[in-house]
Amino acid sequence: MEFSHLLQAVRDNPDSVTIPPQWGQGRASFGGLVAAMIYQAMRAKVGAERPVRSLAITFVGPAAANVPLSFEVEVLREGRAVSQLMGRVVQDGQVVTLVQGSFGAGRESVLDLPATPAPQAPAADECQEMPYIAGVTPEFTRYLAMRWCYGGIPFSGTPSRTMGGWVRMREQAQVEAVDEAHLLALVDAWPPALLSYLNAPAAGSSLTWTIEFVQPVATLTTQDWCLYQANIEHARDGYGHVAAALWSAQGTLLAISRQTVAVFA
Repeated sequence: MEFSHLLQAVRDNPDSVTIPPQWGQGRASFGGLVAAMIYQAMRAKVGAERPVRSLAITFVGPAAANVPLSFEVEVLREGRAVSQLMGRVVQDGQVVTLVQGSFGAGRESVLDLPATPAPQAPAADECQEMPYIAGVTPEFTRYLAMRWCYGGIPFSGTPSRTMGGWVRMREQAQVEAVDEAHLLALVDAWPPALLSYLNAPAAGSSLTWTIEFVQPVATLTTQDWCLYQANIEHARDGYGHVAAALWSAQGTLLAISRQTVAVFA
């Protein structure tokens, strides 16, 4: 099932959706997909005039493949301009993902500051793409293309605080407009930047993830490359703190991300 098919499955029946193993990430389903699916359920509870501004995501436990998930949404408050929602992904009676979302309509303001400029990067065509290799790379990478241009790949022993490059959805049956659900997948496609420091494979996973969206979302399609850069700010005691951002190829800021990552090495 393609990305769009799984999002539609949530819209059709949020009480029972099964993720196939092709969207796996180790023993769990791809976190960016799970976040995108609960976002779809949350989006349905808020008017279109209130775009999502931020999501605070906690990965409580792994969402297993081939086991039905339910997507539960509670509207915590409807203010004049902002709606606060809580979303839960439940599997076998247990919460596996918890999301607090803020959706807000725009309003007039004296503040109008430009975004931080995109970093310099070689063109996507000049960067090495990480291929999908069955049994080696995460299963979900068959659906997302990444081309490295900052830092090292996981387990390469590269002591770089920066990781990133170009990312987009791989070719699908139908080209689609990019929305916030796609941005969740594009940002989370990248492995934890901390893993490049390691010389041998080890497990690593996001514990918490906060992502903020720049509205309105720039006009993009699923075949447009976006530029991602992550920077490690601190790591100790098996946890790391990583700040990141995503830009369009034209340099438009799309999303700002922050993760706390657990590393088992």
